[in-house]
Amino acid sequence: MTIAITEVGLDDPAESGRIEDYLHTHGGGTPFHRPAWMRAITQATGHHTHYLVATDKTGGIQGVLPLHDVRSRLFGRAFVSSAFAVDGGILAENEDVTRQLADAGWALAERTGAPSLELRGGLFPDNSGWYLDRETYAGFVRPIAADEDSILASIPRKQRAEVRRALGFDMTVRVGRDAVDREEHYRAYAESVRNLGTPVFPRRLFSAVLDAFGNDADILTIHHQGRAVASVLSLYHCGAVMPYWGGGTKEARGLRANDLMYFALIRHARSRGCERFDFGRSKTGTGAFAFKKNWGFTPEPLPYAVRTKNGSAPRSINPLDPKYRFKIAAWQRMPLMVANRLGPLIARGLG
Repeated sequence: MTIAITEVGLDDPAESGRIEDYLHTHGGGTPFHRPAWMRAITQATGHHTHYLVATDKTGGIQGVLPLHDVRSRLFGRAFVSSAFAVDGGILAENEDVTRQLADAGWALAERTGAPSLELRGGLFPDNSGWYLDRETYAGFVRPIAADEDSILASIPRKQRAEVRRALGFDMTVRVGRDAVDREEHYRAYAESVRNLGTPVFPRRLFSAVLDAFGNDADILTIHHQGRAVASVLSLYHCGAVMPYWGGGTKEARGLRANDLMYFALIRHARSRGCERFDFGRSKTGTGAFAFKKNWGFTPEPLPYAVRTKNGSAPRSINPLDPKYRFKIAAWQRMPLMVANRLGPLIARGLG
């Protein structure tokens, strides 16, 4: 099959619509392949978008490779598919298209001076020059039960007990997308990641994604005595809900607010017609990995691939890397107001 690979502009509504149609018919599509995601990241961070599309001689799409050119003084430069995403790698109809897209992506990286290309999930080329990591990350997806009683019953016994404890506290659930929802979400999320020792993403990143996705993104917030204690920004794609940026305050732990948050999100997603709950990725051996297993999710390897110039070592942004240990500990002790001012300046370069 003769294939042409071109870089397309996502500002063209017709071109973006054609890509969206392809993603909704391809079983491997994710929110991070969508033009909406690519535009939102560029708008919020300035990382330039390159979107490669493989077409046959009739013009039909045979594969896509979304790319962000991530540049950071602290973490270096890389082409990433896709930035700030847990997935978004090559989608293709066969191995030949996969190889051609990978070669085109690497040629573009070399031509523009980027020292590496990272593919997150998706398909991978079988030619040499790529380093494949199948061990670091796992994904967690399972079906959503058909009704509310079945949803609770589908949660493993120990975790179900935690949900029941949460239901016993005086907490309320709010779902929305307006300024109040965004402010409450940012406060809860920022405190949560500071406590984990990582810098918070820029506030405008969350707003850009919400605005770009429209009704395919929302915020669910848990309140206790009028105060937001846990909140999650979720993405919806092809019958699946993905709680993507979520966290809670110090108060949330004792209230089991995060347990109520995810239970409420499952119910909310079912009411929207979702059939699958995608709990996203977690690093093997972490607390988040164990938490998702406790909810009855089975981890599946989420492989990543990277190619670097002259076979040099790829950039490292994994917080489990021992070289970050003392920096993380220092960040956890930082006053929240200071962390929220400095965090976005650092985090925009993580990609």
